Amino acid sequence: MTKEVKKRSIMNENAPNRSTGIVNGECSNILNWDDVRFSWAYPKYKKMLANFWTPFEINMAHDIKQFPTLSEVEQESFLKVIGLLALLDSIQSDYAGKVADYLTDSSLNALMIILAQQEVIHNHSYSYVLSSIVNKAKQEEVFDYWRTDEILRKRNEFVTNGYKHFAEDPSVENLLKSIVYDVILEGLFFYSGFALFYNFARNKKMVATSTMINYINRDEQIHVGLFADIFKELLNENPEYRTEELAQFVNDTFVKAAELEIEWGRKIIGNKIDGLSMSEVESYIKFMANRRASQMGYDKPFEGYDKNPMRWIKAYQEVDEGKTDFFEQKSRQYTKASDANKFDDL
Repeated sequence: MTKEVKKRSIMNENAPNRSTGIVNGECSNILNWDDVRFSWAYPKYKKMLANFWTPFEINMAHDIKQFPTLSEVEQESFLKVIGLLALLDSIQSDYAGKVADYLTDSSLNALMIILAQQEVIHNHSYSYVLSSIVNKAKQEEVFDYWRTDEILRKRNEFVTNGYKHFAEDPSVENLLKSIVYDVILEGLFFYSGFALFYNFARNKKMVATSTMINYINRDEQIHVGLFADIFKELLNENPEYRTEELAQFVNDTFVKAAELEIEWGRKIIGNKIDGLSMSEVESYIKFMANRRASQMGYDKPFEGYDKNPMRWIKAYQEVDEGKTDFFEQKSRQYTKASDANKFDDL
């Protein structure tokens, strides 16, 4: 069962402005936000705009002074996670553009463009952090970790191969499967790294970098939700793909992804970072895998991992629910860091 996905026309004067399908439908490609097919598209658009930020807003002065005082293990883990995140967000910018080419619906195409722009900003933020705290030679070394680290190579190939199948053979089945890999990349593969930075922040270390990670985290939450909605709508419009085989694929892929993330966590965190135990990190990763599978409408792959074992991270992880700053324990309402709110002085 293979249904090809056709590229969207630049303009179709014989089609309605409101799309007739998420893929392979009819749409003039004229975007009128008051006449779009999916009720959730415009609220996501507004939320993505409200989240707009740039790395220049964050004062790195304290982190510049503090980085040399970190232990050698802390410095190494910090840099390796930055290198990983830079690679993942580079992949995401390209993937979002490829998906956008095949989405008939003009509102969803617009959301993909904004998503891709946010990924570019994320990637810039990693350069911004590195250029602040290490020299050019070290920065280049960090951006090349993915070439030499075997664990990173396995993780990267796991996702890029999933994306490649869709890029080389754009079908409904391959698009659905590529979205599973996308949710894994943005909703699971970042999370041991996020935990590391948030643990630094709660110990008042590298708070500016962790603030930036918090902004990236909230963007990624929306991205995961967007792709999960697209996945479910795609199945609604193509119910013949709602099969036991796809359900098994989702389960197996999340299990493998969690194993790869745990392996990476052992390398960057292990039991060598104060405040983070590897057993908690493993449970946290399985908990997040369960959350993401449920978000996509499938059974949880790991039995018994229904509660977040690292409750302190809730202030960062559950952005949409809490909007809480860990230190102030009050509503942030997506307020950005500035001289006025003195986030860097925490």
